[in-house]
Amino acid sequence: MEHSFKCNPFINLLIENRFRFFRHTAILIILIIFILNARDWQEYSGNYEYYSLATAYVVFVSMFYINMYVLVPRFFFKSYYISYLLLVFVMVALGIILLKLIAEIYFEPFRLVDKIHWKKPSKEIISATVFFSPFIIASTTLKLFQRWIKDSNRIDDLKNLTLKMELNELKNQINPHFLFNMLNNVSFLVKQNPEKASFTIHKLSEFLRYQLYENNQNHVSLAAESEFLSNFLNLEKIRRDNFSFSIDSKIDDSKKKNIMVPPNLFTTFVENAIKHSVILDEGPTFIHIYFYLEGKKLRFKCINSKSDDARFHSGSNSNGLGLINIQRRLELLYNNDYELIFDNQKEKYTVQLTLPI
Repeated sequence: MEHSFKCNPFINLLIENRFRFFRHTAILIILIIFILNARDWQEYSGNYEYYSLATAYVVFVSMFYINMYVLVPRFFFKSYYISYLLLVFVMVALGIILLKLIAEIYFEPFRLVDKIHWKKPSKEIISATVFFSPFIIASTTLKLFQRWIKDSNRIDDLKNLTLKMELNELKNQINPHFLFNMLNNVSFLVKQNPEKASFTIHKLSEFLRYQLYENNQNHVSLAAESEFLSNFLNLEKIRRDNFSFSIDSKIDDSKKKNIMVPPNLFTTFVENAIKHSVILDEGPTFIHIYFYLEGKKLRFKCINSKSDDARFHSGSNSNGLGLINIQRRLELLYNNDYELIFDNQKEKYTVQLTLPI
């Protein structure tokens, strides 16, 4: 699940480097507004009013950025929280002492009000430090928020990368099964029937073209996937004399071209049907495939004949790696928004898959 941070203009303004100038301009404006609301600089005459203001502004801006770029990264982000708080208070106290000393040395003769002597300088410094420290720590909040957003985006990117890698791994585990089966078919037919072998090689080339080009895409049309299944089953029909199949689609060809599905999503079910449709006495076997729409749902059904022999039962405990992988792939692609049903009867086995479109 992706966050919407990357698409939020306000979030981008706070974290992206291209908006750094605007961020710092806003910070400097906020700080000068904060200083303008103080009264100390208004107690001096002439230009010393502005000198006092500029001095206070420089000191507070320096503390703000020292906290943001030195104390937060080196102490707070490394979990030295107590050390960080102590250093902030020490920095603010030193800044206030510096302002007091500058005022005493340079601005005191130009004060408009009577000089106020410090009876208890330490108490005054502590009081001012406690008052001004939260304003300096406000920069910590900004850095924390920036780091949280960047970490969240990094986690999302990692999840997406992991998802793609797992999906690719699942597809790569499934695809070799088809290729091995097809090569076995060709090897069998070259010896028994060269004419059929030539036809098979043609179909095999279409199979490989689909695997090489279409399979690398995130989605393919239902028409392409259906044609691939037809080629696959035609190759199996050439190899087996008593095998029949059908692909019945109640969807218009134009719609089939517009309905997009992940590549090789149905082929594992068909391969499993081929495997379990073999009957020991070499009697008739079949596979029937159906595609149809119900509202905004695509339904796929695959029915295959099956042997009564226990070794060929295709129940839930004998579905093998292919079906385990396809179920995991469905979970990754559709979360819980799909339905997969297996129906194991005496003479046939049915798989029904329902997907959102």
